[in-house]
Amino acid sequence: MKVLASSGREDIAMVYVAELEGGKFIEFVEAIQPPMPREEKWVLMVSTLYGCPVGCSMCDAGGYFHGKVSKEDLFAQIDYVVNLRYPDWQINTQQFKIQFARMGEPAFNMAVLDVIEELPQRYHAPGFMPSVSTIAPHGTERFFERLLDVKNRLYRGGNFQFQFSIHTTDERLRDEMIPVKKWSFAEMGAFGERFYEDGDRKVTLNFALAEDSPVDPDVLLRHFSPEKFLIKITPLNPTYRAAENGLNSYIDPHSGNGDYPILQDLRAAGYQVIMSIGEVEENYIGSNCGQYVRRHLEALDMAIDGYTYRVQEY
Repeated sequence: MKVLASSGREDIAMVYVAELEGGKFIEFVEAIQPPMPREEKWVLMVSTLYGCPVGCSMCDAGGYFHGKVSKEDLFAQIDYVVNLRYPDWQINTQQFKIQFARMGEPAFNMAVLDVIEELPQRYHAPGFMPSVSTIAPHGTERFFERLLDVKNRLYRGGNFQFQFSIHTTDERLRDEMIPVKKWSFAEMGAFGERFYEDGDRKVTLNFALAEDSPVDPDVLLRHFSPEKFLIKITPLNPTYRAAENGLNSYIDPHSGNGDYPILQDLRAAGYQVIMSIGEVEENYIGSNCGQYVRRHLEALDMAIDGYTYRVQEY
């Protein structure tokens, strides 16, 4: 793996663009969450596919797909950043989270589970917590069954973060935003019931919320118990795809006001609700989920304010 360029600030987030054998490109990210230092929380986001075949309406990684990232190249992304910060592989941070959610739908790549199984033996990282975010594509049941087995063997007791990306409770609109065959809410709810055990983190239902995208608590309550599922609301990131599709964020990341009616309705229905707003600077860095540096480099004439990628070559 050859790292070609980087973008960002080391006190917030860094994006790395790399070329692998055969001329394939990926990107991966390291981030902290100010005011917490790296010693308290350190997050890596790795790419699991070369591009993504799904083509979500807000994600720049879609429309470019050249296969799955191998186990060795998944580890190469992690090793590169670990060697920068902890060259002895003694990762002494209270929470070391690896999100298999940068570029590509992880359920399409069984090598993700190979890596999750081997990570505890590869590094000394007492605070390690893997994180898988998925749209739950149809036909990936074998991935999820094995994921359940790995979690139960190695990551019980709150040491695993699992997330379904839903974005809206309107089924028609959800199909437009995520244009592939995928699990129904009932299927997601049934798997989440099996996945969650006492002491685990609740299964997250993530909404990167666009304006005019309904989130109906009554729909959620039919399939997702507040005892086992929580709701995470995030701003819609300023990607090229979002701009092309006329999508605007329901959440204003520049505003400190968290008093949105949707959040009030969800909490009234009994859900734990997290409004997750990172550093606004991450939009300029390009470290937020769904932002793909290659897309920027191929479409400089489409650049919009807040999405600039100050890329530095190595």
